[in-house]
Amino acid sequence: MRFINRHPGPGGRWLLALLPLILLLLAYGIGSSLRLAENPDDKLLPGATQMVDAVAQLAFSEDPRTGEVLLWTDTAASLTRLLLGIAISALVGLCLGIAAGVFPILGASLSPFLAVLSMVPPLAILPILFIVFGLDELSKVMLIVIGITPLLARDLEQRAREIPSELFVKALTLGANSWTLVLRVVLPPLLSRLLLSLRLLLGAAWLFLISAEAISATAGLGYRIFLVRRYMSMDVILPYVVWITLLAWAMDWGLRWLNRRCFPWSQGSMK
Repeated sequence: MRFINRHPGPGGRWLLALLPLILLLLAYGIGSSLRLAENPDDKLLPGATQMVDAVAQLAFSEDPRTGEVLLWTDTAASLTRLLLGIAISALVGLCLGIAAGVFPILGASLSPFLAVLSMVPPLAILPILFIVFGLDELSKVMLIVIGITPLLARDLEQRAREIPSELFVKALTLGANSWTLVLRVVLPPLLSRLLLSLRLLLGAAWLFLISAEAISATAGLGYRIFLVRRYMSMDVILPYVVWITLLAWAMDWGLRWLNRRCFPWSQGSMK
């Protein structure tokens, strides 16, 4: 059998999925052991015990200065900003995508504008956002909105234009008006595509959030990482990075589950 036709079984699929992670952990363990054997005070590659102690202190002990449990306070602050930014982006992107992809007179204006807007590096305008919206929560949320909304809108616009024209003709022949056409013909496939697009843009949303928190914040996962970097506290930074990754994976899984649950007919959901 040719290699291209070989498929892993259920057990082999799990093993192959975990293999890169196992190799990464093995390489880190070997590197950490060698560095700590040479210098027990080395901070670059802390051992598992050091990271477990740091996580236990951050997750289960109150900070003596603020009286808060830092890990959960940071997590709550970051998720609030992230989910608010994603929700606004989803709503605005869906409306713009429908307007540009379904109505030619609106698309003639919106489509070029969205194309130009999507090319603007969001991090380049971060200082402008701080000047306009201040250093509080709004500027961080707006960075996420400005960063992913144009990409969402353009993707949904393209998906709307891929809907077969026969469906529009049939709906109009049956007496549907523009509002009914959008609700019955356009909205269902675009909602499924919206969930898929959000999955693809989760990494970018986290990037914008961490960047904003690193510059101006008093709590948040990105704030904590950049706060302890000056002390080279890798025993804190690495668990925080792993925690962010787990949160992002959980959000991705939730969006995938929601897509399958609400739109089982959709063929656009990633596995």
